Amino acid sequence: MPNPIALAIPFFFLLMGVEIFFARRRRLSLYRFPDVIADISCGMTQQILLVFEVAALTGGYVWLYQHRLFTFAAGSIWPWVIAFFAVDFTYYWWHRLSHRVNVLWAVHAVHHQSEDYNFAVALRQAVLSVWTIWPLHLPLALIGIPPVTFLIVDSFSTLYQFWIHTELVGKLGWFERVFNTPSQHRVHHAVNPRYLDRNYAATLCIWDRLFGTFVEEREQPVYGLVKPLASFDPIRAQIHHFLDMAGRTGRYRGLDKLRVWLNGPEWDHPPAPEITRAEQRKHAVQLSPRETTFLAATLVLAIVGTTALLWFQDLVPWTLKAVLAAFLLALIAIWGLLLDRRAIWNRTASVASTEPGPL
Repeated sequence: MPNPIALAIPFFFLLMGVEIFFARRRRLSLYRFPDVIADISCGMTQQILLVFEVAALTGGYVWLYQHRLFTFAAGSIWPWVIAFFAVDFTYYWWHRLSHRVNVLWAVHAVHHQSEDYNFAVALRQAVLSVWTIWPLHLPLALIGIPPVTFLIVDSFSTLYQFWIHTELVGKLGWFERVFNTPSQHRVHHAVNPRYLDRNYAATLCIWDRLFGTFVEEREQPVYGLVKPLASFDPIRAQIHHFLDMAGRTGRYRGLDKLRVWLNGPEWDHPPAPEITRAEQRKHAVQLSPRETTFLAATLVLAIVGTTALLWFQDLVPWTLKAVLAAFLLALIAIWGLLLDRRAIWNRTASVASTEPGPL
């Protein structure tokens, strides 16, 4: 079966271009080039490694499906209906746990590191996230959801979440009563104290409303982490919270060492402060024209290479895939070294005129 994510790659970049076009017409600056590099490279890293992991991930599901407890009639619509709600329900609880258990947050935090909010942020993914949600998907095999049905439904759940990463779409009336929307997901990405750990939905927002985690967007969201990453290095992005937990573990004794990993990420930290966009200090770097040209050219090269790897992963020898993957990962590592070579802090207030206003 073709990889739906690979098929969608051209549309991801087309929609990013559309978002930039309409943002400029509204005199908004939603994209910063170093941040886009970090976002896309995190996503590429995940997809590159997934090429070598997919056999184990799908193999476990297929094996359990062969020992399923129920079998649906051929052509039945019920596996699709059950899979849609089960995948969405599973995602809600995985997402909620990923915010409330520190070791899971260390994985998921990658997606929240950007201090911007746009379609590129949707591509910012953690390499380990597929493994943290995988155990929660396995029961679907036991109840008789065919592997192809599961893979299609799960892929389209992922694709749905792309379009909700934008500031250009306001509230959508009745649609917001049932489905997740950009307004609701902006809340989820915000570090405003009243927005923290809210709106975990994938496609349906009914789970947030049912389990008391829904919050409506009111004041303007401020994006990023309570403790900012302060880096555009995609490798550091994937491991930084694990390193932070390891350092914190060394300061405690007994069960408190375990609490560092299993409690919420706010444990032993002061409460999140109130913050506005005018007060936020976004991480930034200064790039020369030559550095910008190098990054842009190699980004295009890496996107083409990653797309080819995903499209033809079942048709080329393992050694060729490994060589191409190693080249792409080395290129991504070089970007991180370049982007973190000269870091500065810019006050968001200096570009406040280009930021979106209150909704």
